[in-house]
Amino acid sequence: MNNNTGQKKSIKKVLILAVILLLPGFLYYVLNKSGSNSYASLPIFGKKEVPGTTHRKWGRDIPDTIYHTVPPVDFVNFDGKKVHLLDNDTTLSVVHLMYSRDGELSRSMVKKLDQIAVRFIQNKKVKLYSVTVDTAFDTPEVLAKYSKVYKPWTKSWFFVTDPSVDIFKFAKESLLQDALVNNEGSKPFIIGSNYLLLDTKGRIRGIYDINVKTDVNRLEDEIKLLLVEEIRNHPATIEQRR
Repeated sequence: MNNNTGQKKSIKKVLILAVILLLPGFLYYVLNKSGSNSYASLPIFGKKEVPGTTHRKWGRDIPDTIYHTVPPVDFVNFDGKKVHLLDNDTTLSVVHLMYSRDGELSRSMVKKLDQIAVRFIQNKKVKLYSVTVDTAFDTPEVLAKYSKVYKPWTKSWFFVTDPSVDIFKFAKESLLQDALVNNEGSKPFIIGSNYLLLDTKGRIRGIYDINVKTDVNRLEDEIKLLLVEEIRNHPATIEQRR
């Protein structure tokens, strides 16, 4: 009887061990077979193309997709130094349009963005860009005076002018935002009221309207979410370039 009891206990231990060893693999198979996982992911904005090719990921064939991306652009910062937007594939970027002569929308957008700059002041993987469309008037000296109250030199925040491309074409075709000269109204320019969140590949992952009360808080939350996504997708690259 003791032998039978011992054998039953041994069998029970083997079964428990087998379940412990096999369960993770089984769950991995189920999750990947169903095409789902527990991670949240932000959408990708803009046009996309499906070329008809595939790549292997986690043992499955995934259709290739070509997404809209914002190309790298050279600017001049408020301190007179050159700034390369999207030249680093390990940083996230928050971008918006503005101009210093606009005391309403632009001023509000800069003021609200300061909240984001302060919250991520210790995180060098998040960079903020306030891009002027008034490149003739907004010289580096003008932007330095304009931005002084926010102390952007203490944060990863750039007030930029003098782009290497046409700013209005760049705004419309790359940033997918309104920006045009206003010949009829009291304001010299019309600009969009959105912040854009770009991932390390230059893809637009979030659009946040300053006129929507909760959008600035949503921007903060989704920066954190995208940071987690980038680390999850590119752990070696992120770790090596710290």
